[in-house]
Amino acid sequence: MPHGFDPVVSVVIPCHDYARYLPDAVSSVVAQTFRDWELVIVDDGSTDDTAEVAKGLIARHPDRCIRLLQQANAGVSAARNTGIEAAAGRYILPLDADDVIAPTMLEKTVAVLDGDPGIAIASTDVFTFTDDDLPPQAMPLPAYSRELMLQRLIMFYCSLYRREAWQAVGGYDESMRAGEDWDFWIGCVEHGFDAHHIHEPLFGARNKDTGLHLEAAENDLAIRARIVVKHPGLYKPITRGWAHAVLGQDAEACLRDENVPDDILTRAAEMDQFLGAVMALQRTTRVQYYHIRRLEKALAAHTGTTAPPTLESAPAAATAAAVH
Repeated sequence: MPHGFDPVVSVVIPCHDYARYLPDAVSSVVAQTFRDWELVIVDDGSTDDTAEVAKGLIARHPDRCIRLLQQANAGVSAARNTGIEAAAGRYILPLDADDVIAPTMLEKTVAVLDGDPGIAIASTDVFTFTDDDLPPQAMPLPAYSRELMLQRLIMFYCSLYRREAWQAVGGYDESMRAGEDWDFWIGCVEHGFDAHHIHEPLFGARNKDTGLHLEAAENDLAIRARIVVKHPGLYKPITRGWAHAVLGQDAEACLRDENVPDDILTRAAEMDQFLGAVMALQRTTRVQYYHIRRLEKALAAHTGTTAPPTLESAPAAATAAAVH
């Protein structure tokens, strides 16, 4: 790091065996219209060539402040905490190694925090993308609400926030394999930090149908129970009692629908319906897109053109409208 360099934003990228995706994540940071940032890559005990790839990216951008930290594998929460602890920026943006941010992500989120000292977190809508040539799909999210955040996860992990929020909450819970971002946001609620949502898809989540986000979906009720126990002052006594039972010896019985408090079950069902709708729309869009591509190729072969015409894909807009 250059002597005396004090960036506005520190982007922290934990990476465990995602060397193949890391260049995309780093490139999306380098492409930012807002330039006053540093990038901290944390190699979380990778068994692939993450360290070598990271060093190559650092050498490729000598004019940018990009650093590599290495540690034994400890999980995404620990890796984020390591990177943030070493970071110098007053604003923090966590970014997983397989995801990306749009070029104006930092510019627009920094403007929110700079413009209102009462706002500690700036979140955005998301666009999902895949490893093939399927067009990205926008997913709008609701405006921030403290009450809504207690009910369901309404912000993605990749949101810009003030360093003081991380310090007050005590960082990410390193014992949580999934749901650590929701737990962190609820910790921010507990400490009185407010948020603002930007209704633009500035964060790109790679849809691999694998990973910790699926684990979180499959263990939604157990994660909810743990969050309730960690933040008891925010929940009703009946909900706290259920959560303690889930985390005790009667966990299996307490997770049955008939034993889950109505408020928890209703919110979990809403989340299941939301995720189910998104996945169904993505599958439909994929089928439609490849059908169109087959027709284009057949048309090109029939007319003797050298390349199929490019069609604008309407399904992405349809997905966004339907989810909204």
